[in-house]
Amino acid sequence: MRCANTRGSCFKGGWRDKVLSARLSLYLQLIRWDRPAGWLLLLWPSLSALWMAADGFPGWHLVVVFVLGTVLMRSAGCCINDVADRDFDRHVKRTAQRPVTTGAVSVKEALGVGAVLALAAFGLVLTTNPPTIWLSFAALLVTLIYPYAKRVVSMPQAVLGVAFSFGIPMAFAAVLGGQDWRLSAVTQAVPPAAWLLLVSNLFWVLAYDTEYAMVDRDDDLKIGMKTSAITLGRHDVLGVMVFYGLYLG
Repeated sequence: MRCANTRGSCFKGGWRDKVLSARLSLYLQLIRWDRPAGWLLLLWPSLSALWMAADGFPGWHLVVVFVLGTVLMRSAGCCINDVADRDFDRHVKRTAQRPVTTGAVSVKEALGVGAVLALAAFGLVLTTNPPTIWLSFAALLVTLIYPYAKRVVSMPQAVLGVAFSFGIPMAFAAVLGGQDWRLSAVTQAVPPAAWLLLVSNLFWVLAYDTEYAMVDRDDDLKIGMKTSAITLGRHDVLGVMVFYGLYLG
């Protein structure tokens, strides 16, 4: 009855709800919410490192920080990547319908969403300790570099490997680090074994992302994008097997 008496208000409210729902749907597409494989690939090495550093269960606080932080930063990375690659993505069949590429989400919107997500992740990091906070800045830098590495580096998947593996030293720092704000405290909190794990995980990322790049190779060749699949050429399958071997070794 109330709606019948205030038809204009109901119409405006319904229109507003539809617009908000449509924007939310686009933002969820932007951060690949329907494709959890990305953050699961990030989460696995981070949680493994947490358990190794703690020699067992690391506590719910760190588990929550790393799970939520991983989801948030992977989502922020998607925003950054789509903005950086928007002029290339329209020429690749797999990426042509991404919201930023089609113009459904503006560059300003995408950067805004990415910034909010990154700040939320940083808020979680602030609940840990100084060495982890310092490492988070390095992790952010690698995340920002990766989209542009595809223009100049013959194997940009190696840069992605560093980005996807940075949760490992951060996990060790979160468990073993103290309250010392000096940069030297980072080296004290992160043992050499953690960096070896990072390198090992890098080869895992190189392996599976090279397989991913093989799907887009024809389109990437046309637009001048650099990938490990293009660099390896006809030796791509052998390269993938070598990467997996180095990871397992």
